[in-house]
Amino acid sequence: MSSNHLRIGVVCGEHSGDRLGANLIKEIKKNHNVTLYGVGGPEIEKLGLDSDFNFNDLQIMGLIEPIIKYKSLSRKRKSLIRLFKEKKIDIFIGIDSPDFNISIHKELKKIKTCKNIQLVSPSVWAWRQNRIKSIKKYIDLTVCLFKFEHDFYQKEHHKSLHLGHPFNSLEKIPFDDVAKKYELGKNKKYISILPGSRESEIENMLPIFLDFIKRHSINNKDFIYLIPASDKRLYEKIRRIAPKQDNILIKENSMREFLSVSEFSIVTSGTATLESAVLGCPPIICYKTNPINYFIISRMLKIRNVGLPNILLGSNYFTELIQKNCHEVNILNATTTIQNMMLDNISISDKLRSILTGDGFESVANKILEL
Repeated sequence: MSSNHLRIGVVCGEHSGDRLGANLIKEIKKNHNVTLYGVGGPEIEKLGLDSDFNFNDLQIMGLIEPIIKYKSLSRKRKSLIRLFKEKKIDIFIGIDSPDFNISIHKELKKIKTCKNIQLVSPSVWAWRQNRIKSIKKYIDLTVCLFKFEHDFYQKEHHKSLHLGHPFNSLEKIPFDDVAKKYELGKNKKYISILPGSRESEIENMLPIFLDFIKRHSINNKDFIYLIPASDKRLYEKIRRIAPKQDNILIKENSMREFLSVSEFSIVTSGTATLESAVLGCPPIICYKTNPINYFIISRMLKIRNVGLPNILLGSNYFTELIQKNCHEVNILNATTTIQNMMLDNISISDKLRSILTGDGFESVANKILEL
């Protein structure tokens, strides 16, 4: 792209994607003046984006919730498409949220001067593989976090890049630093409880995790249960559900710190499972959704494991408790295997870091600008 001034449209609906998008845009801005349009989280907004609406409105999951919120989502999508066309954007970066973004890619593909980028691949390799037709037709470049996704697209003759995942450089924070900040006792043991980054996930999973805490704490009085919240809204949500008691600590923006001091974690399936594993905090991976959601999704899945660490390792190394198996008794039973797992979690962490290494943001930004 020859112009020094770029108009970039962006759509992001989650905190993890917000951080990824911000890192990519920072690289683009090193050599270009950039004006941003669309919707994003706090990190992208720091770069000059005035979001068209609150990015939390896009935090939906499953198959039922999008149907319930269809009218609202449709209005927001049409508003964004109008905005992008009016501003004559040069690049559109859809970050995650593939079902929301694909219609925007489709409309903007009609504009010959706009390049469509999808940052974070849809899980097309795992389910609904027929989506590859739309991806190839409407998206100019898919930026993948994982090498196996990039390999999948190469076989399908779709242009893609292997960015890699930022967790490849993730390191533990020293215990003393975390203990000082949160007033943690050295004579205590810690377990991280990660119910999810969406309100619907917290509503589904936190009650199960609290039942586990109730059972586990009966014979484990020396344990403290650490619950991180990614923002104030989710902090308040967790506060309303979780009982106020001395052995539960809830803090905002504390996930990496909490995982760094925990012996293991109880985690809702998602990116947090990978962060936990990379930090050497073995996750017990849990997932439970609406029965209708699960009935449909389970019949469309093309993979055996759902936890990202297990998918990347190619094995069922970390315990997965899915749907009917996801309850406090099974979680409690799974903790008995954790001690053995902790013996080699350093080598597993190193292996994951190697798998997560890719081209990096600078290289990907340069290749986008060459389109």
